Order: sequence, then structure tokens, then C-alpha cells
Amino acid sequence: MQDTHISLAHGNGGRLMRELITQLFAKHLQHPTLNTQLDATTLPWSASHLVITTDGFIVKPLEFAGGNIGSLAVHGTVNDLAVAGAKPLYLTLNVFIEEGLEIATLERVIISMAQAAQQAGVSIVAGDTKVVQRGEGGGLYLATTGVGVKIAPQTLDFSSIQAGDIILVSGAVGNHGIAVMLAREQFGLRGDLQSDSANVFPLTHALLPLTGLRFMRDPTRGGLATVAHEISQATGKTVILEQGNIPIHDAVQVVCDMLGYDPLYLACEGRVVAVVAKEQAEQALASWRALAQGEQAAIIGQVATGDARVILRTPLGGERLLEELEDDPLPRIC
Repeated sequence: MQDTHISLAHGNGGRLMRELITQLFAKHLQHPTLNTQLDATTLPWSASHLVITTDGFIVKPLEFAGGNIGSLAVHGTVNDLAVAGAKPLYLTLNVFIEEGLEIATLERVIISMAQAAQQAGVSIVAGDTKVVQRGEGGGLYLATTGVGVKIAPQTLDFSSIQAGDIILVSGAVGNHGIAVMLAREQFGLRGDLQSDSANVFPLTHALLPLTGLRFMRDPTRGGLATVAHEISQATGKTVILEQGNIPIHDAVQVVCDMLGYDPLYLACEGRVVAVVAKEQAEQALASWRALAQGEQAAIIGQVATGDARVILRTPLGGERLLEELEDDPLPRIC
């Protein structure tokens, strides 16, 4: 790690963030259960296994179409547990409030958080509150810890992925990133596109009966492209994505075309990327499409033998390499 100061790009989910985690945090916080490749880790506990995760939320603005920082914090935490093959049960909450924040805004956030927790079937059982001086925060920051119990019979890990496996996504990508950007009213743009922020446990639970389920991930910071790179780097194999199969809403594509963004790198907060054995891919797709949340699910690619790289295959048959995310196109997105 050669950087001497932290930049926004160190939090974007791409190469710089990966280097920061592996070369600083993992280096000094070594523990047998610390796995920097996964968003949640399994702990041995009595007859079952506990799964624990932790996360932070610094979205700007605090409220956006389809949610706010409160509901986002619940969804982001339970989703990390769900894609690890766990049933979310409990959350803790740390609240960092900047002096001057309107209490009415804070109440809306907490009400939204309570509703999201109730809908996800989790309880917020502990927490802490701190207030920082005006100008020392972004209005409101949240930090959460989530605990669940593992219910997946499979080992859902990069090590389970094999050449020939199929990659699926549960719905359209990029909605959350563009919804938050539109809420900022930057570039004179406005719109009614809603964030996809949601609890993905119904999606992950639907795939657990499949013996060929290899891996699941929610494509948050860095989006779908970053998940593809994580798979490629961890397995040493080539990931091929079929551009024409990736669901993208027209509104997302229009904004991206206008401003030069790539929707494949934009955050999602209610989607799942799954890797499944080829012979069970159609069954996985049908399981998702049977759910309202997965109506736009699609088979979008495959894992192949070859060097660790991500290839995007266009509808015309061309191919281009998808580079690992470097800069942060939309900071403070989740």
C-alpha cells in the first residue's frame, strides 16, 4: 500500500479499498474468523452457527426516493447476513448525530428503520448515540452490527466456485446509485426513479434448497462489476458477463449515458448476485422469478477457465475487458 493519505476512492469497493483492507486492517487484526473476502463471518455456537457482520452508512442526502439512511442501514446489514446463508435475527445500532440536525428528520429516519426491521423480522436490541459538533459530520452517520443463524446447508464461499458455473442477478442494477444521485439534484437532473433498497432474505432463502448453489453477494459499493472482479480474483478464473442479458432500467441507462457513468459499477441495495452450478441455473432463475422481488432476475454470465479477468461480451459479439474500479464516481452512496 503506497498511498499516504485516505481518498474517497478508498471507500468505493474497488482496488484501493481492497488494498486498504488486506494491507492494513487484515494485517494488524489477524484472527482465525476474520475473512476479508466475505461480508459476514460464521462463528461456532452450540448446535448451530452464528453469523455476524458489521457495517457503516454515510449516505448523502439522508433521504431519497425509495428510502432513507435508516431503512438503508437495516437492509444493508440484514442483506450481508442473508447472502452468507444466514437468517438475520438481531441488530445493534450506533448513531452519530451532527449538531443542528432537525429532530423531525431524525424521527423520520428512525421510524423508517423500525419499519424496515419489522418487515425483515429482526430486532434492534442494543445501541449507542453520540452527538458531534456542527461541521464535524454529515448530518447523521449510522453504524450497525447484525447477528443471524446459519441456515444454508452449503458452504457459500469463493472456494466453492467452479469453471462452468453460471452467474445470475436478481433484478435491475444501478437503481440505488442513480436514485441517490437524483436526490442530490446535481447537474440540474430530477426524476422519480426509486432506490432498490430492500431486504433480500426472500431471494437468498429461495436458492438454499439448490445443492449447486456456490456463492451469493449483494452488489453494493462498486456494483455488479466489482462483484465480478471479486469472483475472478478469488478464484483465479475468467468471469464473462453478457451485456445484453443484464437488466438495467431505461431511466438508469439514460442518466448514465448523459453523465458518463457505467451502471455496472453503481451500487445496488436490494439485489443479489448468485453463482450456481450450470445444471441448476434455470431452476435458480425460476425460483427467483416466482417472487415479486425477482421478476427481473436474469442469467448474466459464467465462470470460465483462464486468467483472472472480467470480460463483457456485447450483443454484437464483441468483447471488452471490464477494469477494476479505481475512482469513486458517486461518493457517500451507502
